[in-house]
Amino acid sequence: MTADGQELRLFVVAGEHSGDQLGGPLLAALHDMSDHPLALSGVGGEAMAAQGCKSLFPLSEVAVMGPLAILRRLPQLIKRVHETVDAAVAMRPHALIILDSPEFTHAVAKRVRRQLPNLPVIDYVSPSVWAWRPGRARKMHSYVDHVLAILPFEPDVHRRLGGPDCTYVGHPLIERIDWIRSRDTQTFREKLRLNADRPLLVVLPGSRATEVNRLTRVFGETVTRIVEQRGPVDVVLPAASGVEPLIESYLPHWTVKPHIVRGEEDKFSAFRAADVALAASGTVTLELALAQTPMVVSYRTEAIVAMFMWMLKAHSIVLPNLVLGENVFPEYVQGACNAETLSNAMLPLLDQDSPGFKRQMAALKGIDERMKLSSGTPSTRAARIVLDLALKDRAVVPETAR
Repeated sequence: MTADGQELRLFVVAGEHSGDQLGGPLLAALHDMSDHPLALSGVGGEAMAAQGCKSLFPLSEVAVMGPLAILRRLPQLIKRVHETVDAAVAMRPHALIILDSPEFTHAVAKRVRRQLPNLPVIDYVSPSVWAWRPGRARKMHSYVDHVLAILPFEPDVHRRLGGPDCTYVGHPLIERIDWIRSRDTQTFREKLRLNADRPLLVVLPGSRATEVNRLTRVFGETVTRIVEQRGPVDVVLPAASGVEPLIESYLPHWTVKPHIVRGEEDKFSAFRAADVALAASGTVTLELALAQTPMVVSYRTEAIVAMFMWMLKAHSIVLPNLVLGENVFPEYVQGACNAETLSNAMLPLLDQDSPGFKRQMAALKGIDERMKLSSGTPSTRAARIVLDLALKDRAVVPETAR
């Protein structure tokens, strides 16, 4: 029980699967670290439900991406925002935790803060204020008390932009570095009957249907050009859950048929075995970096979004480049995302004596050094800050689960 004799009540809001995947381990850490029983409510998926946080409605009802998708479902999204706000206010929690997906979660936080002005609000995953609409950082001051950052450069960004207090708690991927790098690539190659004399390419056209539709064909054309200039290659394509049938619908147009693999173990085995990767921009580029895989990154987006890309403030759309503070890993967007440009960028990386390959490998060695934590895990560090704010002026936070 808290100092006032009540359970520690936490209202937790995710807006898509990635937030649920953060929320599950966070809630597990909070259960372990708290001296007080937790009462949980909010919006989430299976990971949060496994920790006792039953969702007000299915997460899929608010998990939409892109301005056009949001516009199409705007009435339902507005309804769900108001339902979530009403539930949070009725609970009178000791803290509100919002997880990623700022289009939904921040809309909830703003409205809850108006009705519960003294409620601590913690934002787990900073919006990309370093890339887009930097003025959001200062505006967040009015409804967010603390940002839990998963990228090491974000606390400095928030200080510079006048944002809320911000602490780097660590990216969840860093907990998996040892596992990622211990993949048995020889067994993986034997299972797929890969030719040891051929370069191995790993191709990643994205995890969302929109990405797959925009990138799979041009990625296949890129592989064709590489074969024409370099000779035979083997290709592995780790298919994200839910888009595999869509990916397969494009493969009849490929001249080199890729080995489709599924699941985390085969995906990271492919990363470790590959000579070079061709990837859609996103979290997968950080996964490749931690697997120490050279890469070329590309992206295409909706035409209406592309019209505003000049407004981007970041020097790169590639997460490893942002972590390093320099553009080591080449990136090609919109019109530059074509087979000729991508193949010309990838071919030198197949030569381990090339300057491009050596530069990437040197940079890859520094990624985990910049992202590592001095102690604890991302979940325990995030939980400690949540407890500190939720129990402020109520109880002493236990220093456990280091």
